Amino acid sequence: MAKMHSRKHGRSGSKKPVKRIRQEWLAYDKDEVEKLITKLAKEGKTSSEIGIILRDQYGVPDVRAFSLRVMKVTAKEAKKEIPEDMYNLMKKAVNLHKHLSENKKDASAIHGLELMESKVRRLGKYYSRTGKLPKNWKYSVEQAKLLVK
Repeated sequence: MAKMHSRKHGRSGSKKPVKRIRQEWLAYDKDEVEKLITKLAKEGKTSSEIGIILRDQYGVPDVRAFSLRVMKVTAKEAKKEIPEDMYNLMKKAVNLHKHLSENKKDASAIHGLELMESKVRRLGKYYSRTGKLPKNWKYSVEQAKLLVK
């Protein structure tokens, strides 16, 4: 099956799930990793930044080996208005709007903006359905500009 926003074909078929076995060489246990995650969340790091810091500086390859999820641990500390992936997409859309205000005839940027905004709307429907966003949430450029700044 082809990808939605490109002319490429992905790999299809099922894969065996990776076994989540805790490696014996890890220097941290579950409680220590959870404390590290909460400490980094209080510093204002996003969940992806927390995962990278844990991997690079603390030698924790995967938090799921401890039966943890970074988002679930950080949700206890800081309640975000919108999820991180949606925030990043909205940031890109705002930057594209800014670019198009200066370059009105950039057709590829116009098309890219349409694709980006459709991704944001699709994610918004999903998050409002699952309860991470309000039920009546709608995407608008003005709202995105206010959230991103």
